[in-house]
Amino acid sequence: MINAQRLDATLAAFDTANLQDPNTEIVDGKVVAKEWIYGQRMSARLAQFCPHASEPLQLAARSQHICRWKIPRSDYPMDRTGYKKWRLDLAQMHGDIAGEIMASQGYEDAVIARVKDLLLKRSLKRDEEVQTLEDVICLVFLEFYLEDFAGKHEETKLIDIIRKTWNKMSPTGHAAALTLPLNDKMLTLVGKALSPDN
Repeated sequence: MINAQRLDATLAAFDTANLQDPNTEIVDGKVVAKEWIYGQRMSARLAQFCPHASEPLQLAARSQHICRWKIPRSDYPMDRTGYKKWRLDLAQMHGDIAGEIMASQGYEDAVIARVKDLLLKRSLKRDEEVQTLEDVICLVFLEFYLEDFAGKHEETKLIDIIRKTWNKMSPTGHAAALTLPLNDKMLTLVGKALSPDN
């Protein structure tokens, strides 16, 4: 049974950590911390996609990028190996920070370990909750970040990235993705990526 008071306090503590992000974006005319708004989007999308999500899954969604700015991509070689190492180090850091906050709120070791496993994407495609988290991550990327990403890369690379994103998702995730409020340009790009002719 979910302890709503403890969950809310922990999510608020995650938000406090993410509000320290020096990187910002403009949302509805207001400047907000980049990883704070990412956490809000993750929780909102999870609530839509999986209304009865477990407590660990709710915690993992909100802490998916917690304090992400502390390990910059520029600290690693700009190749595939460097990218993979960066992503792994990030996931471990997110789990450690989330775990420390959860421990301070009285969470049991088993729940903390479960959140860490979710953040590390252990058993993706075999663990239903890990897959749900991955679906939510992909949906948030497509809805809120694809357009900005598209402005920085050539179409060929974008199509490849969309395909890789799509391949990480479940059939339920695919169905949800096709209902996202994307603009015409992004819809065209997704259509090209999913077309067997490309």
